[in-house]
Amino acid sequence: MVLLIEAINTLREFLDTGGQVLLVIGLIIFAMWLLILERFMFLFGRYRTYKRSVLALWENRAERNSWNAEQIRQAQISRVGIQLNANLSYINVMVALCPLLGLLGTVTGMIEVFDVMAITGSGSARSMASGVSKATIPTMAGMVGALSGVFASTYLQRKAKREVELLEDKMLLDH
Repeated sequence: MVLLIEAINTLREFLDTGGQVLLVIGLIIFAMWLLILERFMFLFGRYRTYKRSVLALWENRAERNSWNAEQIRQAQISRVGIQLNANLSYINVMVALCPLLGLLGTVTGMIEVFDVMAITGSGSARSMASGVSKATIPTMAGMVGALSGVFASTYLQRKAKREVELLEDKMLLDH
């Protein structure tokens, strides 16, 4: 229990040093990783059952060589692609937002530095340290969040594309 309280206090201090923008960045990174985890759970869980049902539906068709059958095959492949790519656009938007919000944190921190300089009338490093901290920490957090999201998003996009291609090949071979 004491460890949990210490962790919460450390997190609170970190958020205070980065300003309000850091809290927004943290929430976006949290939501982004929830969506990423959902995509991984779909890919390595429910997708296999879904793929089997699509293949079984195709294999149970009596006729697979007509124009109508080809359109049905294309529609099934398209539906699978939509399922595999679900939420990836939201993840990409959150990846793009992280560095932008980090930049916003930089600007707000620098405004605080200039306010301190205007109030004190000097460029004392000690009085500006809080503003500089609020300028750099959100930038770092935004970049770290964006990088982690880019790697996961790229992997998920490649995996989705590959799975669609494999399904398409499988359905063509059964043709």
